[in-house]
Amino acid sequence: MTIETMGSEALARIAAADDAAALESLRVEFLGKQGSVSALLKTLGKMSPEDRQVEGPKIHALRESVQNALAERKAALDAAALAQKLAAETLDLTLPAPEVPQGSVHPVSQVMDELAEIFADMGFAVATGPEIEDDWHNFTALNMPESHPARAMHDTFYLPDEAPGGGRMVLRTHTSPVQVRSMKAQGAPIRIIAPGRVYRSDSDATHTPMFHQVEGLVIGEGIHLGHLKWTLETFLKAFFEREDIVLRLRPSYFPFTEPSVEVDVGFAIESGSDGKDRRVLGGSGDEPGHGWMELLGSGMVNRRVIEMSGLDPDKCQGFAFGVGVDRLAMLKYGMDDLRAFFDGDVRWLRHYGFSHLDQPTLSAGVGARA
Repeated sequence: MTIETMGSEALARIAAADDAAALESLRVEFLGKQGSVSALLKTLGKMSPEDRQVEGPKIHALRESVQNALAERKAALDAAALAQKLAAETLDLTLPAPEVPQGSVHPVSQVMDELAEIFADMGFAVATGPEIEDDWHNFTALNMPESHPARAMHDTFYLPDEAPGGGRMVLRTHTSPVQVRSMKAQGAPIRIIAPGRVYRSDSDATHTPMFHQVEGLVIGEGIHLGHLKWTLETFLKAFFEREDIVLRLRPSYFPFTEPSVEVDVGFAIESGSDGKDRRVLGGSGDEPGHGWMELLGSGMVNRRVIEMSGLDPDKCQGFAFGVGVDRLAMLKYGMDDLRAFFDGDVRWLRHYGFSHLDQPTLSAGVGARA
């Protein structure tokens, strides 16, 4: 049998192969170690140089044509199999929707939407920044240089990478770097909130290595603590949907604010339907049966922070505050273990989750449950 005849026969049989198994069998028959085309290639070593010069190109062309035919036939069979599978796996769009929509909005996502709605009504924009932050933005620009003892307050996850301008990269320990980046980019006046994920090496019933935080920043002329107190009162009354929210400002210390104040909110102890006592915000903590709960930290932005953000501290003043989003959700919706937020338990999500149609609005009440 001539090489031309062998090639024609091989191509015809390959074209007629009707499944992947038959095609693989032909590949072994032609190109395997004992295959007919492979056998022809082995004869080249026994030929004279003159014969090899004539027969060699023919045999190599035969092998190439068989290889190409096998590849093309395999692609055709695979395409046909995929088309058959797609035709069989049809989706009937005329089927009725389930009575109960599947899935729910996580409480953290819902609370972030509530915060954005409330602060947008007060003229705040939402700002974001990188979660992998450089040491300068996370600490130094916030008045915490290398030797500052306040760095010990943050259980930081350090990364091995070096920051572009020197120093180390970290998983941000707060969203305060967003404030610095926003002041450098936008200047003053500025009014923003910065919600997002933050990371600290801590884990128990009320702490997790990753949690959510929202910080607020107002920079302008003539800003004072009275503006801060009004902003926080307005926010908390709208968020908890109570007009009897009472705040107490307590002197404290944060390196990026001066003066700094802890904000306490009054609460009362009430018995729930399950027989357990829970704290319900509202009323003065000095009333009988009431108390004060530390809720968030705040203060007037430190002059050094304003200066390192590229603004003139003699012209611009402002306040900042920060609070845990997860903690706000726990207080408002009666959760007692922060770790459950990240367990992914479907039963917990069904109980505490929100309908995707339940969009927070101030007119309807930001915490309305579907």
